[in-house]
Amino acid sequence: MIELRNVTKYFRTHEEKKYILRDVSIVLPKVNIGILGRNGAGKSTLMRMLGQIEFPNQGKIASSNNFSWPLGLSGGFVGNMTGKANIKFVCNLYAKSHVETQEIIAYVRNFSELGNYFDMPIKTYSSGMRGRLGFGLSLAFDFDYMLIDETLSTGDASFKTKAQAALKKKIESRHIILVSHSMPTLKEMCQAGLLLDEGQLYYYDDIDEGIKHYQEINKNQGKQ
Repeated sequence: MIELRNVTKYFRTHEEKKYILRDVSIVLPKVNIGILGRNGAGKSTLMRMLGQIEFPNQGKIASSNNFSWPLGLSGGFVGNMTGKANIKFVCNLYAKSHVETQEIIAYVRNFSELGNYFDMPIKTYSSGMRGRLGFGLSLAFDFDYMLIDETLSTGDASFKTKAQAALKKKIESRHIILVSHSMPTLKEMCQAGLLLDEGQLYYYDDIDEGIKHYQEINKNQGKQ
């Protein structure tokens, strides 16, 4: 269960505040949840908040669950640091012991298949290499929820096959929170829908109902 209590989230611009959530209170059951919303609505920010990686300006998000590093959040890496140093930094964020950190580093090094690049700065990586590192990092931790931001696989055909198999195995006994613009993917992987629209959240026990509301919003927006 994840509970939002009077949560407000915004970013300051030069002229105003850009609101992601406005005084939202909601309780989310422990199911696979797909996050829907128009471009710029703040879906990725919401996912990071649910995973307690980013925090609200006001209110509180409470959960006894633990969460993966968001799959697809390769932009969260520090470019001047090596792949290994970035993994160690994330381990520190999760308060892992020295032994646990070394095990995770070894796992990500092996899974990502980056070779010598693992010890080179992230800024030298291609987008695919960042994706490999992020995918390995997301799978390296034990968790209740896997956070997935748009990307379900990356790299060449061989790596995609390996990554998809590893992901499917990992989520057999876990739940996911998925941000995606692919309606078939959301239908396949999620039972419930969470629609973000103009600072408010709408929860649907049936992902199909959430998708229907999302499509109606898009249709109405197109008429304006």
